[in-house]
This record gives sequence, structure tokens and C-alpha cells, in this order.
Amino acid sequence: MTSRFTWVATLVAGAVLLAGCTTAVQGSAGVDRPDPAKVAGLAITDGPSGPKAGVADTDLPVANTDGGAIDKLAANAVADVQQYWTEELPENFGKDYKPVGQLISYDSRGQGLNLCGSSTAGLVNAFYCPSGDLVAWDRGELLPMLNGSFGPMSVVAVLAHELGHAVQTRLGLSPNTPSIVKEQQADCYAGTFFRWVAEGNSPHFQVSTGTGLNQIMATLFFIRDSAGSSFDTAGAHGSAFDRVSAFQFGFTDGPKRCAAIDNAEVVSRTSQLPFSSKDLDTGDGKGNLDVVDPANLQDLESSLRAAFPKGAPKLTSDPESCSDARVTSPSAYCPSTDTVSVDLDSLRRVGTPPSRGTSGGFGDFAAFAEVASRYALAVEKAYGLRLDTASTGQLTACLTGMWAGTLTPDKKATLELSPGDLDEAIAELLSPKSVIASDPSGTTVPSGFARVEAFRDGFTSPTVATCTSKYGG
Repeated sequence: MTSRFTWVATLVAGAVLLAGCTTAVQGSAGVDRPDPAKVAGLAITDGPSGPKAGVADTDLPVANTDGGAIDKLAANAVADVQQYWTEELPENFGKDYKPVGQLISYDSRGQGLNLCGSSTAGLVNAFYCPSGDLVAWDRGELLPMLNGSFGPMSVVAVLAHELGHAVQTRLGLSPNTPSIVKEQQADCYAGTFFRWVAEGNSPHFQVSTGTGLNQIMATLFFIRDSAGSSFDTAGAHGSAFDRVSAFQFGFTDGPKRCAAIDNAEVVSRTSQLPFSSKDLDTGDGKGNLDVVDPANLQDLESSLRAAFPKGAPKLTSDPESCSDARVTSPSAYCPSTDTVSVDLDSLRRVGTPPSRGTSGGFGDFAAFAEVASRYALAVEKAYGLRLDTASTGQLTACLTGMWAGTLTPDKKATLELSPGDLDEAIAELLSPKSVIASDPSGTTVPSGFARVEAFRDGFTSPTVATCTSKYGG
């Protein structure tokens, strides 16, 4: 995040803040009011996610397999994804689905295979090769790492993405299509498959719409492009914000929505841009500000007051008690006193980006967004909306996204988005107790999918009316 202006007098001595921001995404949100107890029309569930018990493994042949559990998991994933496309490709596009010609397992730690003109030695990857019509995966490092970190459905997600590329070949997508379009479509196609799984249609797998989808979206966060890389470079896959958005488009709207993704759309909504000179001038050279610096806190306040002309709560760093809400951390809103309070030490922890060997927080933008979410509650109160409904967390996330949508360079805000800022928002929104998507007492929307969707609605169409019409009580 980059900063220019100045916070209330109570936020002074010894304070140190972090922030990091500089891009815009345009678009429009729908006006249908989603049920806060559902995800894209499906009930929010937190049952088991992963392989179904007692189901026989597929007999799909896998070349070079070691016969281990990871290869069986991968083959079962391919079998189910291909069954899905066998049903859906004719239904949606009037074409039969032809299964891929070959499945190949390899160990990136061992002697390499020559596949599609390249060696797999050291290739920690999974890929689809159009020239050979094959899907290959690294059973030695990549898939075990994903399985260990995010669970078996992360492996399924990666292979659903790769088979999305096979679908593109069958639909005749031009080989000259920009990489980012191919990858966004493939993420979207993976989302359509997981909708099918969530509806109970998959022979080998099951996924809950609560924790299960959260883990899949966390996988997309993990395999995002690095902050500061550009969407128009060869091999670009997208930021976490863009990849999760594409996945959600598919899950919600189906395969035709995925095929409609083109370069014009990507350009209009991408958050994946290189660092600007302002970003490079910040402390770490990557757009991260010091989130408890008094000047940066003043910039935050100025940006909030500019985004929300109606509703102007008191802001303080003094400890606050509240008679009608539980105090949340690092920031809290008390309806009875119309006060937003900030614990600077906690804010610093949230605003410190994780580094190698340490967990750290989420980053500067996530820290500021948590404060913005408490400010958004004051805005809801100013509009006469209740703060204790099932949809309060969604409205709060939407208004926080709306505020973020005003932080683009063209709007001359006191804070500006930097590459990676929206990815920090994704990380916070997928955390179990997301403050951004909660009511004054910290009761959050139960589905990470719904939290992200509400934030994106506000960001892509940054007006209060967008949020209140869709999520207002």
C-alpha cells in the first residue's frame, strides 16, 4: 500500500503501522440477495471433505506410476473430472468430451522423463500438454506437499485445473490466447467441477461448502503468482484475488461463464500489476507501509471519510469497553458510543507480512481492512441498518471491499492499493474468524466463499448502494 496524507490525535507516540496498495478492478455486482446460510444456492456444510470411504479406485492407466497412494488419489481425481466433462461438455457446448490420451506420473527428485520436449527432473509441477494430449504430475514433491498442507482436495483442485486446459483444446481455444486467459478459464472450469462435487455427484470425492471450499481457495492462494508480476507476461496464472474470483465464477455460474473469459475481461478486472515507483519507495520496496505510523493512520482515516461521507465514528487507540458488543481485535466498533478503537500492538502483528520461517500476520492491507470493516459498521448504523442480522457480516465485507475499490490511483485517494494487497484480503477472509466479514461482536459469516464473494462485490462496483441493495437487512 502507498500512502500520502495524515489520524486522530489519540494515535500518536510510538505507533508504527504497515500498509500496501495500487490497482483497480471495474465491474458490476448483481442485486439478488444471497441467503447468508448458503453458498451460491447450496447450504453451508462443514462435513467431511476428501475421498469417499469404501469406493474402489479407478482403473485408469497411469504411466510410470509407483502404485502409491498419491498416484491413486491423482488418478481418481482425473477419473471424476473426466466423468464430469463427459456429462457437461455436450450439455453446455454441444461437443462430446474425449478423454485425455495419457496420464503420466513422475518424481521430480529422480531421473527426469522427457515429456513435451522438456525434462521433468526438478520440475515440481502438474501440467497438461496439448501436443501430446497428456496430463502429468509430480508425485515426488508437489502433490505430497499440497496434500500435507491443504488436504487431498487440493490435489483434486490442481488436476481439475489441468483438465480445464484439456477442455480448452477440445473447444478449439486458439493456442495464441494469452496465458492469463487460459489460466483464468482453467481456474473457472475447476470451479464448475467442484460445484458438481458439492452437489454430491462425484463418485470418489466429497467437499463441504464451508471448510472444504475454504481449503481449495487457500490452495489457489498458495499457488498464486508472486506480487509485482504482471498478468501479461508469458505463463502468468493470476494473483490470488483473480484466481479465486475465476474459481467462484465457475462454481456459481457454470462452464459457459468460464468460456466467456477473454483478454478484455481480464484486463478490466485484474489485480495483478507490477510495482510502481511509489511501491518501490516504501520500507521493504514492495509497497508495504508501517501500519502504526501516525501519518499512515491519518491517511487511513482520510480514505475512510472520503469513501463514506455518511457515518463518521470517533476513532481512538485508547482502550475501550462496550456495553452492547464484544471487543474485537485488532480493531473494534462499539455501537452505543459510535467509536472505532484500535489496539496498535495487535494491528502491528496483523500488518507484519509473514516471512520465511515465521508465520507473521497477513500484511499491511489486511490490517487496514480490519479497521475499515469496523468503520463500515458505523456506516451501516448511520444508514439505519441493523447490526445483528445474519447478513451483517456480508454487508460489512462488501462495504470494506467498496472502500478498497476507492483506493486506486485514478481516484487520488490518500492510500493506494499495491500489488498483493487484495491477496492479503483473501488470506484474511479465508481465516476462520475473519474480522472483515463480521458483526460488531466478531460473529463472522460461516463460509469463506461467501466472505470473499461479498468483498469482491463491493470492490468491483464501489458504491454503498451496491452493498446495501444486495446485503442490507
